Amino acid sequence: MSQHHFDCIVIGGGHAGVEAALVSARMGLKTAMVTLSVETIGQMSCNPAIGGVGKGQLVREIDVLGGEMGLAADRTGIQFRQLNTSKGQAVRSSRCQSDRRRYKIYMQQVVVQQENLTVIADQVMELIVSNGRVRGVKTEQGLELECLTVVITTGTFLQGRMHVGKEITSGGRRGERASVRLADNIRELGFEVLFFKTGTPPRLDGRTIDFSKLERQDSDNPPVPFSFRTKEIPKDQPLLPCHITHTSEKTHEVIRAHMHESPMYSGQIKATGVRYCPSIEDKLKKFADKSTHHVFLEPEGLDTFEYYPNGVSTGLPLAVQEKFVRTIKGLEKVVITQPGYAIEHGVIPATELTATLETKKVAGLFLAGQINGTTGYEEAAAQGMIAGINAALKAKNQEPFILGRHEAYTGVLIDDLTTKGTDEPYRMFTSRVEYRLIIREDNTDQRLAKYGRQFGLITEQEYDAIITKYALIEKEVEHLRNTSVGPGSELDRILKANNSSALRRPMTLAALLKRPEVRYSMIAPFDGTLKNFPQPVIDQVEYEIKYEGFIQRQMKMVEKFSHLENIKIPQDMDYEKISGLSIEARQKLGRFAPLTLGQANRISGITPAAISLLMVYLRRLSLEKKKKNS
Repeated sequence: MSQHHFDCIVIGGGHAGVEAALVSARMGLKTAMVTLSVETIGQMSCNPAIGGVGKGQLVREIDVLGGEMGLAADRTGIQFRQLNTSKGQAVRSSRCQSDRRRYKIYMQQVVVQQENLTVIADQVMELIVSNGRVRGVKTEQGLELECLTVVITTGTFLQGRMHVGKEITSGGRRGERASVRLADNIRELGFEVLFFKTGTPPRLDGRTIDFSKLERQDSDNPPVPFSFRTKEIPKDQPLLPCHITHTSEKTHEVIRAHMHESPMYSGQIKATGVRYCPSIEDKLKKFADKSTHHVFLEPEGLDTFEYYPNGVSTGLPLAVQEKFVRTIKGLEKVVITQPGYAIEHGVIPATELTATLETKKVAGLFLAGQINGTTGYEEAAAQGMIAGINAALKAKNQEPFILGRHEAYTGVLIDDLTTKGTDEPYRMFTSRVEYRLIIREDNTDQRLAKYGRQFGLITEQEYDAIITKYALIEKEVEHLRNTSVGPGSELDRILKANNSSALRRPMTLAALLKRPEVRYSMIAPFDGTLKNFPQPVIDQVEYEIKYEGFIQRQMKMVEKFSHLENIKIPQDMDYEKISGLSIEARQKLGRFAPLTLGQANRISGITPAAISLLMVYLRRLSLEKKKKNS
């Protein structure tokens, strides 16, 4: 065997693998990405889109930490939309349609040009583990690669099986083979490998779609970028519309008549499917009372006629797919260019991981992406970012990096996975985030730029620009709080003209801005200093004023629970020694091995009484340690 040494090896070149490899290399580590083909690095396996509700927040967090997904979305986006705009900043999320081919090419160029990063086109067959620590990998082509840390990001390739009706093909994506030997090796190391199911719809020839029958959905104008490094989306960047149609009762009749041929309902697939992105067969079973379902027709790119019909993911035979798709309005004569398929893939329970995404069984081994039971590009990339940072820190013998639930959506995602686990593919939503008023999409740079700078992943100039921006916002908020206007002023007349109550006494501009009908744009011509700033900056000033009371309440909640997050639990803790703990509590604490009391508090079935007992025991241990050292 030939032998090579790296600091970090990343297995896989999907969304998690790209971010993990790039961040490791950017932190100065000699890094290798081992992937089956350079041509599939950054491939969008499912829909050609980035972001969405709860997912746009993840993309922004990746970006501020120095990742690439936001920049790739900005450069290759063909439609940009802000979602939930009527519901307030707390749940507002960005989404874009991307050009599938250009997104992949962009990522490949970034990866192959990255300093400290070597791409090896090969398949990892086995992990080299010695004395409970990963030492390297063995590949199909006979390479033996030594390393200090490994990040596994196999996506749907870990023992993947694709289903179209009764036809079963081993593979992680159409036309690409699965990673079977690595799955066996992972089992040999003592890990449990479960199976989850996801799927994709058929691709359609846009030249055979009758768009005149469909509802058109255009891009926002001007489009809002994902990356804080993108000043604006160029005006000459081509933007395309999406279109909306719906299934019908006739569609449902066809599918019901062939439900026995669906691998999910014939017994062929026993894996757990995605609750929040179900196949069309699942929708008909779980929402039997609905006579119609949305179908979003999304363009695949500027240089192709293909469309992605979001909403009709299926594993039915191709002939049935053709039959039911042609019952949908606008698709009566459509031609399918690629059939949809269901796919099962290997998953390791995320409760096998610490909050750094390092495995508890094998030191130096990190897992990120769908192997941890998630679904979606954004969830995968966010995990890849954190796993890559921590793999680099581990290789450097530095303290690990853990984001709290009060700091980031990424913190919620990883905490949910590692403390609660998941028995179905996990998808991020704003509803999972208890502190969403203070970890909004618009203030991501304020929250996380310090970490991006700390790890050398954003430049000093970029960091200083963020500090300057928030100094201006803070200055303007204070200005609005300390500046008053009175009855009879020009602003008073503007308020009346906009159906806002007239002033009866002097009021601060901040108090006026708290009125639901008053916008900063009404104040700016008279006393504002931000009138020439981008709208997102102005929106933040408005939000800080309008939601001040709610934000303060959430900050108090964070403070209330933060003491639990700061109480560390020794990794060799023997829970059997804590008298009063129930058998269930001992078993769960031993299994999950929480790092802090806060994590222990979020484990399902761990009661407040158990937390109190644990806290008392930890205090006693601390006192005994102090006495011993004195």
